[in-house]
Amino acid sequence: MAQDMTEKELLKMELDQLKKEVKNERQMVSKCSEEIKNYIEERSGEDPLVKGVPEDKNPFKEKGGCTIS
Repeated sequence: MAQDMTEKELLKMELDQLKKEVKNERQMVSKCSEEIKNYIEERSGEDPLVKGVPEDKNPFKEKGGCTIS
């Protein structure tokens, strides 16, 4: 689609996007990263990727084996 557009149309599309983005509230990375780190650490005890899944509640546990004789 972008290949079919003229340079003027592409620039107008980019300008429209920038007008939308300028309205977004900006925050410092140092503040955001601290908040993300705290969020992750607070919930790490409940995270199955960190804690693991009990065998009896694991939906992907093999139900049985396959034997070839």
